[in-house]
Amino acid sequence: MLRSPRTLLSVTSAALLVAGLTACGGTTKDSNTNTGSGTQASAAADPNAAIKEGLKIAFLPKQLNNPYSDVETGGGKVAVEELKGEYKLVGPNDASASSQVSYINTLIQQQQDVIVVAANDPNAVCPSLNQARAAKIKVITFDSDASKDCRDAFINQATTEGIGQSLAKMALEQAGGEGEIAVLSATPNATNQNSWIEVMKEELKKPEYAKLKLVKVAYGNDDDQKSFQEAQGLLQSYPNLKAIVAPTTVGIAAAARYISSSSYKGKVAVTGLGLPNQMREYVKDDTVKTFALWNPADIGYLAAFAGAAMASGQITGAQGEKFKAGKLGEYTIGADGEIVLGPPTEFTKENIDQFNF
Repeated sequence: MLRSPRTLLSVTSAALLVAGLTACGGTTKDSNTNTGSGTQASAAADPNAAIKEGLKIAFLPKQLNNPYSDVETGGGKVAVEELKGEYKLVGPNDASASSQVSYINTLIQQQQDVIVVAANDPNAVCPSLNQARAAKIKVITFDSDASKDCRDAFINQATTEGIGQSLAKMALEQAGGEGEIAVLSATPNATNQNSWIEVMKEELKKPEYAKLKLVKVAYGNDDDQKSFQEAQGLLQSYPNLKAIVAPTTVGIAAAARYISSSSYKGKVAVTGLGLPNQMREYVKDDTVKTFALWNPADIGYLAAFAGAAMASGQITGAQGEKFKAGKLGEYTIGADGEIVLGPPTEFTKENIDQFNF
């Protein structure tokens, strides 16, 4: 778990801030025809059921060899080992909408017990996921949700509202309260990115943001070089830009790298969601003053425990059910099968060396 540094937002009654890549060309890593209805299992939960040993739990992130996804799935691997299960990691090399479908189909053929997937598109994966559910495979989404009709539970980093609100708040602070800002997102179809950006846009309509103007939402496709080029393009198109807000770890690192070696350093702020180890040098050289994130390893860890609890009959995905997630403690399932990890952390020069991920 993260240590206790300064938290990103205070808890409010409106939202608790608890809410972060193609085809057959991808690779597979192992450590050891009919569409389903999309409805949840009708069997009653047995909270006292023992966790089954030997469960086959497969992780399908947005893409392989993405630093953020690597940390997430690494946490999942740790959990599966604690659960005495069989861990599998598969995935595409890019984040196109349909890139994950062939992997889901293969996992069905392999008769996995649980598929844990971060959806590149909320709908493109649904027919295959419902085939998996029809085959009695439990489907857990994490980080980026699929349609709620084609999965059993969703592990969310923090609430969508909380993340969007915090992105707007950091943008306001880093822009000095006024001026033009731009968003550097991941892919145009990324469920989580789009939801956060929509909340951020709503926040910008509030009176306290009246002097802040969102001029562009750019997409780097969670590719380092394209994100770098998009950051460069934003500054060429909007020379008066005050801040780039990147709700993606690839995007924020690429934007910071560009700004750090350009004449814009000290003039254009970079903030958003990033990994401490990737952002450390940019925080220490004052390119970045503050950014935020949760511990992505805990997302994967929680997803594995949720999948095991569901495959063992402890939970069904219904609101109000509780289960234990190892070192993370007890969790309660919310509306629409959502399970929220916990509050993100704000990283600054003062606390960044306390973290190593």
